[in-house]
Amino acid sequence: MKPDEKVGPAVVEIEGLWTKFGRTVVHQDLNLEIYGGEILSIVGGSGTGKTVLLRQMLGLERPARGCVKVFGEDISEADADQLKRMRNHWGMLFQQGAMYSALTVFDNIALPMRELRALPEDVIYDAVLLKMNMVGLGVEHAKKMPSDLSGGMIKRASLARALALEPQLLFLDEPTAGLDPDLSDAFVALIQSLHRELGLTVVMVTHDLDTLFALSTRIAVLAEKHVIALGPTRDILKVDHPFIKQFFLGARGQRALEVLEEQEHVRAQEHANLPFKQPAQANEPEN
Repeated sequence: MKPDEKVGPAVVEIEGLWTKFGRTVVHQDLNLEIYGGEILSIVGGSGTGKTVLLRQMLGLERPARGCVKVFGEDISEADADQLKRMRNHWGMLFQQGAMYSALTVFDNIALPMRELRALPEDVIYDAVLLKMNMVGLGVEHAKKMPSDLSGGMIKRASLARALALEPQLLFLDEPTAGLDPDLSDAFVALIQSLHRELGLTVVMVTHDLDTLFALSTRIAVLAEKHVIALGPTRDILKVDHPFIKQFFLGARGQRALEVLEEQEHVRAQEHANLPFKQPAQANEPEN
């Protein structure tokens, strides 16, 4: 999805959010809307509360003040039963995968189906294998323990678990952290494919500029306890702020931007070389 493509109505609405830990204020009057079908990336310096913000959208932490609505419901006021029902509609990929070490890959992926849906085991069996295939993880890995998997395979297994309940909303916390460049590129391509094919809304926290530029529909920059900039990549790069200049326009940012420009050039050439289709002719009126 390109930044100028049409997206749906707001899936997540955050209004006047305050986050406090003791006397430390992390977020103050933070406002943010995330629209259906987009990939919204959240970036910011250390201590700006990026992952905390994700946890509040998931209902794992409650704000000191303000409102966090997901699918139109105020999650900060939801009780345990409401949260359980809402968790059927989203999935979460944690930074290190957060696989249960005592469970097989199969049982890790099946866990949300057993806990939140109570599906029959034969349905779960078919669904788990489908999710493994969807993320490019061979069924021969189903009986393995997480300790037997490589870093890239753990990411794929964790993603399969995040997709177990066929969510509308997918949260990603540093999805390519710890992967070498080739594995990172492959995982980004997988997320792009799933986003397109499943029509997902994606909320992502990442510090990896290649991942950020490749995936983001819009970027939200956290600094000074709130969102200081929000928009497509090109718009964010124009914002005159010290963090944005240091994060996006340093040597790493310039390299990532060159890759992005090269990819955009290739896509433009591919689009220009598409075969011309003659429009269908209307039927000639009868005499």
